Amino acid sequence: MAPTPTDSFLETKQHGSVLFPFNIYPCTIPQDFPSVALHWQKSMELIYVKKGRGQVQAGMTTMEAAAGDLFILPPGTLHALSGLPGERMEYENIIFDVDFLGSGAADICARQYLVPLAAGRLALPLSLHPGQSEYDAVAACLADAESLCGDKGPGYELGVKAATLRLLFLLLRMNPEPIPPDSPGTQRLKRVLHRIETEYAQPLTVARMAEGCGCSTSHFMRWFRQMTGSSFTAYLNGRRLAAAAEHLRQSGDSILYIAGEVGFENLSNFNRQFKARYGVTPREYRQGGAKG
Repeated sequence: MAPTPTDSFLETKQHGSVLFPFNIYPCTIPQDFPSVALHWQKSMELIYVKKGRGQVQAGMTTMEAAAGDLFILPPGTLHALSGLPGERMEYENIIFDVDFLGSGAADICARQYLVPLAAGRLALPLSLHPGQSEYDAVAACLADAESLCGDKGPGYELGVKAATLRLLFLLLRMNPEPIPPDSPGTQRLKRVLHRIETEYAQPLTVARMAEGCGCSTSHFMRWFRQMTGSSFTAYLNGRRLAAAAEHLRQSGDSILYIAGEVGFENLSNFNRQFKARYGVTPREYRQGGAKG
């Protein structure tokens, strides 16, 4: 079945296990990766900044992030992360499927809150900062979930679920504005990003992408930069390099093989672009990771 507009650039990575789809990933920009490209997923995501400063984009809004800040990204939200010059940002990436909370239950909680949340229609605050109403209570929920996931004692899954449901309750009490539906431009962007995600290893060109959108190449290039802040070629190469970095971390395949697998036909060009993005060669990255 062909993907629908709302299934575009869909991240399909399994977070946690099938029966317990909840996970917390500690991340650092730029040490782990220089940025996280614009994407979305069916899971809910929380970005909890622990140290330093950076930027978080949600939809078309870009916000500066500092230690203590929490960003709430319901399913279906286009989002990206990036660093600031000379800055380092350490954060927790908390990702969970809404089904984990009981969206399949036949009760009022599922009907009024969890099903709309899974569909990206439940109004939640976009961000929460130290000193705001409910911040301390929300932070306590996150601390409980983190501690439980670390200890994994008897019944810890129930504790994590309880902490997450309470967090959602606290966010709803803040009376946020309703979430507007995706604009036609956002829907089209999701379709374009989906094609990049599924075909980045192929010889994609601006002309082919523009044709798929039914517009001229010049219009497509202007529109893509306006929507993402990046040229199409830079975005495509960034996606290829991110895939290569993950492949380098997780496999022993040769660098030549990995370069070809992610869409680079020339090894020298791959090495040059990889070092420009990550600060080290692919071989050095495999041995010790990106430079700080």
